[in-house]
Amino acid sequence: MAVVQGELVEQVQGDTATIRGAAAEGDETSGLLVEQLLREPERIWRQIALERDLGRLNWQLVLASWVPLAIHGAVLGASNGGLQAVSSAVKLPVLFLLTLAICLPALYLFNLVFGSRLRLAQTLAIVLSGIATTGVLTLGFAPISVFFLLSAPSYGFFKLLNVAVLALTGLAGLRVLVSGMAKVAAAAGSSAGPQSRTLLRGWLIIYGFVGTQLAWTLRPFFGAPELPFELFRKLEGNFYVNIVQTLFG
Repeated sequence: MAVVQGELVEQVQGDTATIRGAAAEGDETSGLLVEQLLREPERIWRQIALERDLGRLNWQLVLASWVPLAIHGAVLGASNGGLQAVSSAVKLPVLFLLTLAICLPALYLFNLVFGSRLRLAQTLAIVLSGIATTGVLTLGFAPISVFFLLSAPSYGFFKLLNVAVLALTGLAGLRVLVSGMAKVAAAAGSSAGPQSRTLLRGWLIIYGFVGTQLAWTLRPFFGAPELPFELFRKLEGNFYVNIVQTLFG
């Protein structure tokens, strides 16, 4: 009897250790995804090239994009109050992911025309990697934004500061996207000729214009302190005119 009880205890302990190990492995995979993307992106590109568990990877990248962008969005909206902070926490990640949804089909189809062997899920993972990079970097700038929100009374300066932050982090994300596209395409046996590189540059320009116009459509993200809360504002002017007016107005 004692022997049987001992065997049962050992079996339960073994099963418990297995479950804990699997859970820890899952947490580690989720927690290290962003760190891998920043430190060892080749591991991510290899997984995408091999099409290994792309569905799970894409959902992880969506989460890795959404959370930091939502936090930074809340910081942006705090210039107007709590309602604007909540609204911007939703709208900023929606802005990036909706821009992706609008522009991804064009990138995928033109890649096919020029001989790319990348599947849609692979292309999606590469672009999401760029967005996740942007999101994590904006989170790194969030304490700086909070500092100037609390210490600098100028709403114009706060807005320009964060536009610069989003532009800088966005460029870093695009750099990751370009690097990932080239390396995954090469691993998949696709040639990155002059036409493909020209196509990608053109798509990046369109992607930028779509993103800024969509941001203007979804505004306000900041919200001037003296104005009442608005979920959306009437469409008038454009993003670039508004920035020039903020600089020189």
